[in-house]
Amino acid sequence: MNIHEKYIKRCIELAQNGLGTTYPNPMVGSVVVHNNKIIGEGWHRKAGEPHAEVNAINSVRNEALLKDAVIYVSLEPCSHYGKTPPCSDLIIAKGIKKVVIGTMDPFAKVAGRGIKKLLDAGCEVKVGVLEDECLELNKRFFTFHKKQRPYIILKWAQTTDCFIAPIMQENIRPVWITNKYSGQMVHKWRSEEDAILVGTKTVLKDNPSLNIRKWTGKDPTRIIIDRTLKTPVDFSVLDGTQKTIVICDQENPEIDDITYEKIDFSDNISRQICEVLHKNDLQSVIIEGGSNILQQFIDSGLWDEARIFTGSSEFQKGVKAPKIKGKLVSETDIEGDRLKIYKNDQSDNI
Repeated sequence: MNIHEKYIKRCIELAQNGLGTTYPNPMVGSVVVHNNKIIGEGWHRKAGEPHAEVNAINSVRNEALLKDAVIYVSLEPCSHYGKTPPCSDLIIAKGIKKVVIGTMDPFAKVAGRGIKKLLDAGCEVKVGVLEDECLELNKRFFTFHKKQRPYIILKWAQTTDCFIAPIMQENIRPVWITNKYSGQMVHKWRSEEDAILVGTKTVLKDNPSLNIRKWTGKDPTRIIIDRTLKTPVDFSVLDGTQKTIVICDQENPEIDDITYEKIDFSDNISRQICEVLHKNDLQSVIIEGGSNILQQFIDSGLWDEARIFTGSSEFQKGVKAPKIKGKLVSETDIEGDRLKIYKNDQSDNI
């Protein structure tokens, strides 16, 4: 690992602190280096707050060192006025002459303009350091802007004999396949993504809350597929405690914090759902079920990642788990549960 890779790696580590809190902005980290020593660092914490470069520069105690320093940033500095001023302008104003960037920004208002502004001001700019890692860091942001859809994560739990639910449930309480540690991990994941999606059968069977009560952070937007509006009004998903979008086949007004989106259920449902989520500025979604909706996304090729738990129990009969093919990228034991994570190697490259 060369010196530039070392500091961009640190930028990535810093940026990851913003997972789940920066939407709709990307996660970005930055360090300021003088004579091979970090003298300032920062990351983007929340949309509307200062960007990573601003936080890194502001953390430098002796500003006189900036004219001989190098600033590293995991993503191209912005060049436009949004909720905050352009970071490229700040870098130029502070007299920093060397800039090392992990990857360019695909966002239309940046897309090379930040780099051009720096070059025009006489800065020495290096781009493309640990680029693959920087792209992976902001896979949600890049997918949203390049593919015009959210980053799609499929998630389910299955028994050792590959069932996700028993045939009959005597009450409305869900049947747990995995242990409490896996359950807590799922709530952590929810806090990191923009939205969570389930179908009608899952809602009617389990009456889920789809929140992060076992973790801390921001609840995801709930996406409920309910074609004919069968969900009882007293169910948890309609309690108004978090933003909720109901996808159906009829026109409905917005009621409290519930938004109704009409689609054509005779057409490609998964593609239309992606369009609805993109329209509502949702950069990522966890699809938790049921089996039919998961399989629809798999069959349409509209998925980026699958996170599959296998518990220690058997049902012998019931609802079969979806069938998926992808690249296995990790396998982890969680106190007896097995977690496998797959990437869709047939999907377009980000």
